[in-house]
Amino acid sequence: MRTRLLLISHPATAAQRKGAFPDDDPLDAPAADEAAAFRASNAPLLDADLALSSPAACARDTAKAFGLAAHALAALADADYGRWRGRRLLELSDEEPDALAAWARDPSAAPHGGESFDALRFRVGGWLDALEHRGNTVAVTHASVIRAALIHVLQAPPAAFARIDVPPLAVVELRRSERGWTWRPTPHRPA
Repeated sequence: MRTRLLLISHPATAAQRKGAFPDDDPLDAPAADEAAAFRASNAPLLDADLALSSPAACARDTAKAFGLAAHALAALADADYGRWRGRRLLELSDEEPDALAAWARDPSAAPHGGESFDALRFRVGGWLDALEHRGNTVAVTHASVIRAALIHVLQAPPAAFARIDVPPLAVVELRRSERGWTWRPTPHRPA
């Protein structure tokens, strides 16, 4: 039996809508409505043998809104943004423009004292390589984790992370067979 893994990004949180780094924000009313609409439009997509989520409140809330009894998994956690957690990008561009620019272009940089994209990529790649579940798995997580998974599966250069756009409620399907992991476009109806 093959492994089918759907990675779904949570809806935009209030912090994201105001241009801030996340700080374990729960879903607010507009985001919860978006998650409910996604479930209504994509119920068959959410049929899973195993449901997982990031430990973050927004991912757990999204999984619940999808009707999933998801197990929180540390490997699916968002990148650790260190001292930038909760801070707005506009403030940081004024206060730490060089550090912000370095972080945006260099996957090994972590000037915020948290996790670099390379570290996130190794964490997510290690989890993918160790995943033993066969069948359908749905994992609710963050855009950064989905970017890291795609870089790992496609064996793309780490600098490509900045060129992958993962919007809220995006769905990425990965499949594993004896050949290894592959990415497959997944049709779904937007919420």
